[in-house]
Amino acid sequence: MSIKFCSLSSGSSGNAMYVETEKTRLLIDAGFSGKQLEKLLMNANVLPDSIDAILITHEHTDHIKGAGILSRRYNIPILANEKTWLAMLKKVGKIKEENLIVFKNDIDFSLRDIDIHPFSTYHDSANSCGYIINKDNKKITILTDTGIVNERMKKLIAGSDVYLIEANHDVDMLKNGSYSYNLKKRILSVKGHLSNEDCAFTLGEILTGNQENVILAHLSEENNTEELAFSTVNKYLQSLGLDTSRDINLTLANRYNVSNEIILVP
Repeated sequence: MSIKFCSLSSGSSGNAMYVETEKTRLLIDAGFSGKQLEKLLMNANVLPDSIDAILITHEHTDHIKGAGILSRRYNIPILANEKTWLAMLKKVGKIKEENLIVFKNDIDFSLRDIDIHPFSTYHDSANSCGYIINKDNKKITILTDTGIVNERMKKLIAGSDVYLIEANHDVDMLKNGSYSYNLKKRILSVKGHLSNEDCAFTLGEILTGNQENVILAHLSEENNTEELAFSTVNKYLQSLGLDTSRDINLTLANRYNVSNEIILVP
């Protein structure tokens, strides 16, 4: 059976992704208010009370803001690793014990008909992770909020049918922008965020041109533009001989609404 994936909304102020199969509906991150998340889900033709679980990448507000609200309102389990849970418990509010589920990074687990691999990333948080979603030999990678993508991570995510990957900032815009020196230093560090160039170089090492879907996500509102992110990645991939109008489906996640609905069929 098919697997559906979309970005409900993605940017420096909030992030949420959605995965659906015949038996399972997952929300990955919930970085908006409860009311906003309900609206985004409805815009994707998904009833909020049909969500089976919420997976969290890390405890920053733009990824967990509405997680506790949805969990309490619709009795939805929240899944995160132990350090992330400890860091976000006060932020998400009281959660039923049976809805507080802990996994370990880099160890596979399953939810109904979906296999999930949470892999460790590099970010200034308690224990951030990305996700690889597998179903019937179809593979989706979700990778945001990391300062680097090392060889271990590249090997893990290679061969995906869908890559939702961070293209957070343009380095020149960031360096010449209004952020404080310390914040600029944090974003540019190995525990910060991927630049447009970092994203392009990572994709250049793992893409094969076999009709992969690439979604550029988590763009900074202050230090990036959609046009700049797209053109930087597009030009680099084309310089490697990858045609983004034929070999690869290169798109951008919308900051304000649902986008990039992709249906993968075995």
